[in-house]
Amino acid sequence: QVQLVGSGGGSVQPGGSLRLSCAASGYTVSTHCMAWFRQRPGKEREGIAFIAATHTTSYANSVKGRFTISRDNDKNTLFLQMNSLNPDDTAMYYCAGRPLGWCWPIQPSAFTYWGQGTQVTVSS
Repeated sequence: QVQLVGSGGGSVQPGGSLRLSCAASGYTVSTHCMAWFRQRPGKEREGIAFIAATHTTSYANSVKGRFTISRDNDKNTLFLQMNSLNPDDTAMYYCAGRPLGWCWPIQPSAFTYWGQGTQVTVSS
C-alpha cells in the first residue's frame, strides 16, 4: 500500500518560515518524481516545486528563491522548506508522487499518489 503522509503545516506571521514533510511508505522517493502542490482559496491546484529522480528541481515563479524542495533518501521523506512567507502563500499544501522518475507533464493528473494535505496559514 503506497501512502504519502504530509505534515508540518501551521499558522505563521508574514516573513516566517515553515518546513513541510512528506513521509512515504510502499514507495521510494529517490527513484520517482516528487512534487508539492498547493491550492489557494478560489484558485486551482498548482504545482510549485518538483524534484526528479535525477535530482533536478524546478519551481513555480511565485515561490522561486523562497521555497526549496529536497528529500532524505535514507528516511524516504520529501521536504519543502518555505521561507519569507507572505499571506499569498496561504493554502492547502499537498505532496505528490508519480510512478515514474521524470516530472513532465507537470499536471495533477500525472501524479498517482497524494498526501492528505496540510494547511499553511500566513497572517498578521
